[in-house]
Amino acid sequence: MGMARQAAPAVDTPPAPGPGPTDGRTARRPPALRLLARPEVGVLLGAVAVFVFFLVAAPPVRDGSSMANVLYQSSTIGIMTLPVALLMIGGEFDLSSGVAVITSALTASMVSYQLTMNVWVGVLVALAVSLGVGLFNGWMLVKTGLPSFLVTLGTFLMLQGVNLAVTKLITGNVATDDISDMDGFDQAKAIFASSFGVGGVQVKITVVWWLVFAALATWVLLRTKYGNWVFAVGGNQDSARAVGVPVTFTKISLFMLVGFGAWFVGMHQLFSFNTVQSGEGVGQELIYIAAAVIGGCLLTGGYGSAIGPVFGAFMFGMVQQGIVYAGWNPDWFKAFLGVMLLGATLINLWVRKTATRR
Repeated sequence: MGMARQAAPAVDTPPAPGPGPTDGRTARRPPALRLLARPEVGVLLGAVAVFVFFLVAAPPVRDGSSMANVLYQSSTIGIMTLPVALLMIGGEFDLSSGVAVITSALTASMVSYQLTMNVWVGVLVALAVSLGVGLFNGWMLVKTGLPSFLVTLGTFLMLQGVNLAVTKLITGNVATDDISDMDGFDQAKAIFASSFGVGGVQVKITVVWWLVFAALATWVLLRTKYGNWVFAVGGNQDSARAVGVPVTFTKISLFMLVGFGAWFVGMHQLFSFNTVQSGEGVGQELIYIAAAVIGGCLLTGGYGSAIGPVFGAFMFGMVQQGIVYAGWNPDWFKAFLGVMLLGATLINLWVRKTATRR
């Protein structure tokens, strides 16, 4: 009898490899759309357009010394715009930042002159006062739950009144005394308000500080845990707190960072002009906020970068100096900035919608 042949086991042949099913969440967007999703792309294009426009409309801009002036003007705006932008990414904004610059400069000047001390004592006292103003704003915000608009509006009004009243009370004038002959002035001026030559053109040290601070802010946002906290609290602070983000620390530290920026710019103004007018600074906070918004930061928080506000500040400096070099009426400056702000906001809105479209 023949042996029954054992049946060979069936072998399943795997299907030929091919593209699997995809949906809108996993589909890879084209590189152009991914580039447009960057918050600084829109303002970069706008800055290039403004730069080219004034190169054509204002021939003096093409001179090296003129560009140095544009960069200087941009840097004095940009140094303060950076911490303001970080605060906006964190979901808040500061209306007291403009007068806080003058508060810092007034403090350093009067402490040094009235107490006849080395100017570095005044500089350090001014730093403590500026950080204290930021600490007060942040503490009031997190403890009361009030909107940052109301908290910092109150601080703005208080500082504006204190700047004028205390200066008149101590000096008998609306401006501080000249401190250029006091001990430590030359050393402080070298750090905060000196110039250096590049190809026969004098460039202000604030341009270097501006770029250094921008690089540092970019690194913090993109490479550190603190940067993740900033984006998280700006996006949704309740969700951020639920996953362990120190919301209170992050908010207060961001306001103190604005205080540090106000101190630095205040020291630049003091050691550039040797004296300070107590009524200045009003309205500058709107320029800082506008430059950050033009740079791609949202007023609602959770979105933005440190590079975008650099281009935003450059646009402001370019327009401010470009109007002068073109021989136009400088009264048009604020109108031009309003058009820039509205236009940049609409462009940023279109860019984000285009970049997120499936």
